[in-house]
Amino acid sequence: MADKFEAHDYYMMDEFFSDEQKLMRDSLRTWLKQEVSPIIEDYYERSEFPNQILKGLADHGCFGPYIPEEYGGPGLSQVTYGLLMQELERVDSGVRSTASVQSSLVMFPIWKYGSEEQKKKYLPKLATGEMIGCFGLTEPDHGSDPGSMITNFKEDGDHVILNGAKMWISNAPFADIAVVWAKNENDEIQGLVVERGMEGFETPEMKGKHSLRASATGELIFNDVKVPKENVFEGKKGLGGPLSCLNSARYGIAWGAIGAAMDCYDAALKYAKERTQFGKPIASFQLQQKKLAEMITEITKAQTLTFRLGQLRDEGRATPGQISMAKRNNVDMALKIGREARQILGGMGITNEYPIMRHMANLESVITYEGTHDIHLLITGMDITGINAFK
Repeated sequence: MADKFEAHDYYMMDEFFSDEQKLMRDSLRTWLKQEVSPIIEDYYERSEFPNQILKGLADHGCFGPYIPEEYGGPGLSQVTYGLLMQELERVDSGVRSTASVQSSLVMFPIWKYGSEEQKKKYLPKLATGEMIGCFGLTEPDHGSDPGSMITNFKEDGDHVILNGAKMWISNAPFADIAVVWAKNENDEIQGLVVERGMEGFETPEMKGKHSLRASATGELIFNDVKVPKENVFEGKKGLGGPLSCLNSARYGIAWGAIGAAMDCYDAALKYAKERTQFGKPIASFQLQQKKLAEMITEITKAQTLTFRLGQLRDEGRATPGQISMAKRNNVDMALKIGREARQILGGMGITNEYPIMRHMANLESVITYEGTHDIHLLITGMDITGINAFK
């Protein structure tokens, strides 16, 4: 079906955005409507990522929007990054995931913790989409507790020897590089860049997903992989490195989930106005108006919460607890709106003529990855009490 989405801005949040920000967002929206929306259902059902859209994503600034111009990025604000992620997830969470990984989990750590040589070697190619990356932190037996990872590397002359495995890795099947977090010989967590083609490095694709089907997910397997020492990040050691990347990704998700919610709401509103029962549009019935009014209320609350978080990010003042609050709230909000929207559409809501069921299935992954729903509650809880409830 044609993409007839109309944005909903009940509290006129657009007045806070610059002309440049709105131009970038609207340009991306137009391209997505023309090039991605018409094909996304097909790729979702085939469980395949549409690789041909990578160049378009890069051309619209979706890869590392906040990376400085000296390293090939546009040097834009965190709010602009958020707006772009909102547009991407409005079409599909898997598309936003691909851009989020490239930006927050690959380009961000290279920019923050990499050497000048690493920045100049990788960042410009990642910004243009000439090179695609993935992020290796989660392991088969270590998800919410990444500090217990067993992937490790040992020094060997001018190289290090990497062994271990990572799981649930977006972009892995086609990524050119992987930013991998592993323990060094001092049991310290450190990042390093592993390039496709290095002997002993494999990226098998994971099959059988009922969610994020239009996103490529795989494993990273390292069997005595010989990695040059110059590929190791010397700028950061410890769990703080990967967690800072996750904070950036979680921030993007907070914006993205709003996009998914807006798409479900827009579909439900249009349907309710057009669908007649008992001689009049179902939008005229009180219970349907209740659903729609509550949807736009929750979307508006999330928009204001996330815009303020973007301001704090741009000022360098946002805390992990604040980011967790927004990620947790907004994904939960989007899931609930998806379910309500599906009910408004009745049986039509489960068909691929509408995006609602696809969004609902995708959001079941989004509510778990980059920190589960419960873990984010504990992060905010630790922030407000000063007490760590994880141990």
